[in-house]
Amino acid sequence: MPGSAILDSDVLTFPPVELALDDELAAQVRAVPLVRDAARLAAWTGTRPVAGDHTLLPGDAAQVVHDLGLKADRLRLLWIVAVNGRLIEITPEGARPGPGVRDTMEFWDGVVMDVLDRTDERQTDGQQTGGQGLTGSAVVDEHLTEILATMYSVREGMAIPLLTTGILQAHEVGCEAGLKELRRLRVALPAELAAAMELLAYCGLIEPAGADSVRLTPIGVWAVRRDLLREGHDAPSLSEIEGLALLTAGELIDALIAGKASASAASLWLERRAPEEAARDLIKIAATGNAAQRGTAGTILEELGPEAAPAVREALDEPLMWRYAAAWLGVRDFDAPALGETDGAWVAVDTLAALLYLGAPAKGGDLDVLGDDLLSLVPIMGAADHPDALAVLELLGKNHPDVVVAKAARKAAMKTRSR
Repeated sequence: MPGSAILDSDVLTFPPVELALDDELAAQVRAVPLVRDAARLAAWTGTRPVAGDHTLLPGDAAQVVHDLGLKADRLRLLWIVAVNGRLIEITPEGARPGPGVRDTMEFWDGVVMDVLDRTDERQTDGQQTGGQGLTGSAVVDEHLTEILATMYSVREGMAIPLLTTGILQAHEVGCEAGLKELRRLRVALPAELAAAMELLAYCGLIEPAGADSVRLTPIGVWAVRRDLLREGHDAPSLSEIEGLALLTAGELIDALIAGKASASAASLWLERRAPEEAARDLIKIAATGNAAQRGTAGTILEELGPEAAPAVREALDEPLMWRYAAAWLGVRDFDAPALGETDGAWVAVDTLAALLYLGAPAKGGDLDVLGDDLLSLVPIMGAADHPDALAVLELLGKNHPDVVVAKAARKAAMKTRSR
């Protein structure tokens, strides 16, 4: 819906998850093969000298692989996990037993960070790594965070052939891979991905989900969510947003504007209501509220399908909502009034006016939400019969980073004031 850019951002929204209890998660962490082997490695190491890079001496590395039955190409990861997890402590004299794990889930968060950090590692130091990066596949390493985020969204599990296709598509589009590279990958990637899935299972992140399918483990869900939150994405737990689903439409919109609720809370709010009822409640707030409330309500309305059409059609009689209702209906191939140039200018004013009600000064970049269309709309904004038209033109004239747009806005504001 035009004017609903208030909630648009680079933040990705993920469906809410129901997390297991901390005690259950902690027990699962302690059972992870990677964690158990890191503890075994620490116990075997005890107190002994280390190499200049603070790793085991070559002879000791070969010995521990033999004694504990480890895979040589996993020794570097195990050592990093043991040291960063404080199972082993490095001193000027060498390695010695560390203080150990105090908070199991914080330790697990660190383990997963250590695992994912290896995807950026490109070393071949012989016996210590036996490969490159984390999985030995540069392509899988490059797209691993995307793979885990996709699996986080699809909880019931994903077929490995589907994951393979997704990686090929992402690599072709995002990395501009050539035909020769893609042909090589179509042959090599299935085996590389299968090996990567085996490693991720060893690391406790994934588990089988039926024939040729995998899913995140409960502690994998916990860890990926923690990583998504660290990156600033919207990845709530179900318990965090259950209460928000009980809010009225006005309370939900105000919470979204204040940053106290996220897009996922709005989705859950809609799931708990009949579409037509939800649309009427949102439209009532939008038709009587300010531009920020209208833009936020419009963003939520965009998630509703044809079932909400009767309520949206009623909004054609609302002076502050009919243009949005017409656009909503038209996009969904319902009969709707045509919008003219002046209507486009009105919607542009309303979109920018939302910034006036957010409680923080608008920056130059905030004013670019309309892109290249803005310059052509500015001269007719003053005639758009919008209550915030003059305030928006003054905002553009003072703050827009494009001097041409700013000058046009000042000129339009002068004409508006004279009328």
